[in-house]
Amino acid sequence: MKNINRRNFLRKTTLAGAAVSMSPMLANSPLGSERPFTHTYMGDFSAPKLETVRAAFIGVGARGPGHLQFFASLPGTEVVAVSDLYEDLANKWAAKAKEIGKGKQHKKIAVYHGDENAWKKMLDEVKPDIVFIATNWKNHAPMAIEAMKKGAHAFVEVPIALTIEEMWAIVDTSESTMKHCMMMENVNYSRDELLFLNMCRQGVIGDPLHAEAAYIHELRFQMEEQERGTGSWRTHHYANRNGNLYPTHGLGPVAQYMNLARTDDNFSSLVSFSTPAMGRKLYAEKNYAADHKWNQLDYKGGDMNTTIIKTDLGRTVMVQWDETSPRPYSRLNLIQGTKGILAGFPTRVALEGGVEGATKDHHSWVQGEQLEILYKKYDHPLYKRLNQATKDTGHGGMDGMMMYRIVECLQKGLPIDQNVYEGCYWSAVSPLSEASVAQGGAPQQFPDFTRGKWKETLPLGIIS
Repeated sequence: MKNINRRNFLRKTTLAGAAVSMSPMLANSPLGSERPFTHTYMGDFSAPKLETVRAAFIGVGARGPGHLQFFASLPGTEVVAVSDLYEDLANKWAAKAKEIGKGKQHKKIAVYHGDENAWKKMLDEVKPDIVFIATNWKNHAPMAIEAMKKGAHAFVEVPIALTIEEMWAIVDTSESTMKHCMMMENVNYSRDELLFLNMCRQGVIGDPLHAEAAYIHELRFQMEEQERGTGSWRTHHYANRNGNLYPTHGLGPVAQYMNLARTDDNFSSLVSFSTPAMGRKLYAEKNYAADHKWNQLDYKGGDMNTTIIKTDLGRTVMVQWDETSPRPYSRLNLIQGTKGILAGFPTRVALEGGVEGATKDHHSWVQGEQLEILYKKYDHPLYKRLNQATKDTGHGGMDGMMMYRIVECLQKGLPIDQNVYEGCYWSAVSPLSEASVAQGGAPQQFPDFTRGKWKETLPLGIIS
């Protein structure tokens, strides 16, 4: 941040925040981070180069197949194992990897299935360099921890874990084993998110003050997946938990715009509120018989959750989550600075003094076809380099760009784009929001997973 001096800012806001900071909920929080630091800090960690990246895949039902296919197509990679609870899926995607490698690149792929612990046998027998985990949420942390203990870097679908205790265990394991554990937040690689990151780094909007993030995506149709598939297990989360269950798609990008947990600032506390839980119950009553299992659930999770995060510097981030209400998709993706604002859905920009060739001042949006002026000037170098190679890989190319960067960082021995601490901070919104909602919106303190070392962690650079 160019103009906000962190020490002066904190001095000015100390008295204003005293009432909150001394509340019993914060001062005596069981989530406090007074933990000894005895291992390697992983913030800017670079692992030894891997000339050939040998990967195993756990879970090839929904997200896993996309990861496997693009990984298998990259040079210097080898798919060595596929594990899934279901035999048909494990065999199908192992065969697909061989097909992609044309019988040369992925010669011998071990297949594991049937037993819920087959993946553990896979780790012992195959000993992969890295493991991709795309399973039921409850398995993310145990699988990532075990993979690192067995000598592999772990790359985990969102969220990285479900509880603060699991997140601490992931951090401790990553540091003690010196293995990466990255939560694969693919939205950080979307074109507009990369554009906004580049504009923030170049100071176009001045000092960032406030952000808005969301995952608003109507997914009631997943309830039709009743025996296997995402809806078969995710529906129970909606019924039993009340908070923001899926914060990272919106939060990940804006956190990196603001350099949270990297040099400038960090997550401090949050408050959270949920609306009544109505939509899932109404949907089940309308679409299923009265004795159907979905009509036997007591849906406790509010349809819309709104969480407000306060940072150490006093900046704010609003994070919303709603996978139930009938409305268009949105991640909000808004960052407000002292000189202007960048906003998404639809993408639009307003800058003090206007944008040459488009607007005269900040009272008008640059949007639609006018955005080409900004894309031409500020498109992220990584997007320019990889767009053509990854555009058909899922979610507008962001999935392939993420995978490309994972492999590139491992092969070149570079720090990964999203470190283990970021994955934990972003995912921590879920359990903290649940606690806040349960306590009537009481503030909840973020643990400092870095034990103060975020101040030494470089901001994510503009990778060319």
